[in-house]
Amino acid sequence: MGLFDIFKGKGKGGGGAGGDDGDGGKKKNAAAKWAEAAGNKRAQTYDRQEAINELIKLETPEAAEALLKRFTFAVDPSITDQEEKEVAYEGIVSCGRGAIEPIRKFVAKAESVQTPIRILKAICEKDEVAEELLKWLSKWDTEYAKFIDPKVQILQELEELTHPDIREAVERFLEDANDPARFHAVGATLAQKNAASIGPLLKLLLEEESVRIKSRIADGFIANDWEVPDDQRDAARKALPHNYGIDGSGKMTKR
Repeated sequence: MGLFDIFKGKGKGGGGAGGDDGDGGKKKNAAAKWAEAAGNKRAQTYDRQEAINELIKLETPEAAEALLKRFTFAVDPSITDQEEKEVAYEGIVSCGRGAIEPIRKFVAKAESVQTPIRILKAICEKDEVAEELLKWLSKWDTEYAKFIDPKVQILQELEELTHPDIREAVERFLEDANDPARFHAVGATLAQKNAASIGPLLKLLLEEESVRIKSRIADGFIANDWEVPDDQRDAARKALPHNYGIDGSGKMTKR
């Protein structure tokens, strides 16, 4: 019986227990028992998979925390790696809202937040996902850094969401020192379709050197049918890429 077969046989439980009793203390001890093998790259494949499946049965925050560690390394062959991670993902999701706090702890040190975001989207409503992502984003600054993958991934995900708090939270990243962060901050800002963003976006347009970021701003103005204020039109025309313009009514156009 393969790893997926074991998990499918278990099914998704409601938040209840996988053990013979409902004692929370015993479940915590059980999670601790299996955590090391589940999160050990050098463990024998069978031992690691057994540990993953035992953790899945628990459906507790402690189990979710242990299963998240499986996403900190890769093993060969790649098909085994992907199978283990997919089953661990399903196991974390089966913990429901009990997985939220372990996810927060994991994100604080993670090199990638793509999997935590995926889990969050599976267990929370869109508004709550947006609010949680903004909490994660608040811990980042706008200074230059070589490693910004989590920040960029959060901003990228916010491009797919609308929420009253996104615009103001993301606006400071329009001045981020890193091009990818600015690019996705523009996308997340435009996604809110709020005319209050016209000023900050025009400010970035006038200062920006990246053609792709300027083009994204211009495309957003066109999609939202926004007007450039009269006193900024000449400067904006000069700042736009060559295939964009501004018509007599102040609307951006693309040739």
